[in-house]
Amino acid sequence: MPASFPTPGALPRLVPIDVAEAAARRTEEELFAVLGALGDGVIVADAGGAVTRINARAAWLTGWHDALGRSLDEIYRVRGETLHAPRPRTPLEDILDEPAQGKPSRTVLITSRDERLPIVGGRVPLRGPDGVASRTLVFFRDVSDERRVEAALASARHDFQEVIEKTLDGMVICLGGEVAYANPAFTRALGYAESTQLAGRRLLELLHADERRTVANALAQAGAGGPGVPHSETRFLRADGETATLELSPVQLIQFEGASAVLLVARDLTEQKRLQARLMLSDRMVAVGTLAAGVAHEINNPLAAVIANLEVLSEELDCLIGDLCSSEPALGQRPVPAPGRPTAERVVALRETLHDAREAAERVRVVARDLKTFSRSDDSRTGRVELPPVIESSINMAWNEIRHRARLVKDYGDAPAVEANEARLGQVLLNLLLNAAQAIPEGQAQRHEIRVATRADRRGCAVVEVSDTGEGIRPEVRDRIFEPFFTTKAVGVGTGLGLSICRDIVTSFGGSIEVHSEIGRGSLFRVTLPPWGGRVRVKTAPITVPTGKRRGRILIVDDEPSIGTALARVIGHEHDLTILTSPREALDRLRGEESFDLILCDLMMPDMTGMDLHDQLLRDRPDVAARMLFVTGGAFTPRARQFLDAMPERRIDKPFDVAALRRLIAERLS
Repeated sequence: MPASFPTPGALPRLVPIDVAEAAARRTEEELFAVLGALGDGVIVADAGGAVTRINARAAWLTGWHDALGRSLDEIYRVRGETLHAPRPRTPLEDILDEPAQGKPSRTVLITSRDERLPIVGGRVPLRGPDGVASRTLVFFRDVSDERRVEAALASARHDFQEVIEKTLDGMVICLGGEVAYANPAFTRALGYAESTQLAGRRLLELLHADERRTVANALAQAGAGGPGVPHSETRFLRADGETATLELSPVQLIQFEGASAVLLVARDLTEQKRLQARLMLSDRMVAVGTLAAGVAHEINNPLAAVIANLEVLSEELDCLIGDLCSSEPALGQRPVPAPGRPTAERVVALRETLHDAREAAERVRVVARDLKTFSRSDDSRTGRVELPPVIESSINMAWNEIRHRARLVKDYGDAPAVEANEARLGQVLLNLLLNAAQAIPEGQAQRHEIRVATRADRRGCAVVEVSDTGEGIRPEVRDRIFEPFFTTKAVGVGTGLGLSICRDIVTSFGGSIEVHSEIGRGSLFRVTLPPWGGRVRVKTAPITVPTGKRRGRILIVDDEPSIGTALARVIGHEHDLTILTSPREALDRLRGEESFDLILCDLMMPDMTGMDLHDQLLRDRPDVAARMLFVTGGAFTPRARQFLDAMPERRIDKPFDVAALRRLIAERLS
């Protein structure tokens, strides 16, 4: 079959080469103009890397206005992109080898003036009709404004985070019931070291079991768009298992990382609650001290009369027994009545009964004295304090706890006097003694021992040690026993404030307290106090005890008639007495011509105190005021304490020792 030839109409129309090239150039010009109008910098380089085109934006950004013919690497200098390979490869060859051709990237352009300009740009190859890449197109945009905005946003975000993390209120953000973020304040309140330890934890798991339902309901109401719950105190569980009290603000809905979340703002009230408890305890202690002072005062008045009358009866019975018995018994021996004298036997038995009554009254006197000591715990003044009397008072107060549990051993060494407050130091020692007793089970007093020892250390400081043979303190607990509110005692037995307060008191005196303990072998608490550095009060004139007795004229002023009667029985046969129950009547008589050698005056009286009477006499009759001796059942006001502290040698405590009272009167009359 002969070959067929195409007809002229079937042949494609041939375009002259020059016409086609002109059209291509026009198209390229139009495209380049469009690219330049976009506001981006555009540069075209040939296969050898020489710049053939550059729009006005690119020339302005790079600073090169005579870029044509120059190397693309000279015009478009960037940092932060890996666009170059070892020569002699051309930029076009580098682009063709790039895995992501034409993908814009953030980088920095180095201008002709060596300025750094942040840009986003890239390179793409330009291919001819045959598909072969023959040129390089570079495009880039100035992102300086965007960078500034981003920097401002980053700074604002940093500042906001700084505020959130430095605020004292705890903040926690929850997504789906789980903790997505917790600031340091919230983290610290719950006792965790890092906020990452809370991330991912369910919020309800961090709450005390009694609080979970309430908080769950609040979260549900907030999620449904309901009203927020009011401020409420909520208990959380700390990392160590203890309870922390936080005040929660109403739940708020926020957007967090593109999702709906809840924001809780919490203020840690744990320390505030502890402080309130300490203040309440302090108030109770002051109230108890005031009560104790009042009780001691009310006990001392009748007790003074009882003891004085018992003393007189005892003396009279001794005389009567001497008359009834056949011979004077040797000192310290029981009298032997003469045969056939039943009256003498009855009198001897009566004296034994009286002796028992005196012993019981003396025990009451010691209790009242110790109550007076501890009633002054609200007084912060310090002075010279001898350790043995304070220790003895503390032992007496704690004796009921001690005697059922252990033997008490006293080992008083040569310890100096200290500068302290007697009542507050007694509070420390009482607490240590009670702790020692409570570390020992009841009913094993013969097996256990509580030892109280005093000594001086090598620095001259006074040391008091209270040790026991009890169960000891576990090592994991020992480091926390001085923390406020930490206690290992059962509920209702201890508040956890005893040792914390003891440490505060001891350190306020400039001392220290430490503990040594071993499980199964007991504990030892050591209190170290600096020695007294003040001056010992010296009387202005020495007192000489007279060998004989001088009969004096004495005025007794006391609103309790029984006290005057008892004093009359004790010293009435030795002196001439005038007894008044009204201090105002006494003032009128003392202002007149009537003269007395001594005035025994009660300190606290309802109509006029002994202090007021003394002040009046200082103005009107200072010579009479100098003869006053003050009889007190308890100085339970700051003014009364200050008044007696200024004149300790003119003070007689109720219930008084009859022998000491007679000796003091004799000294003053001499």
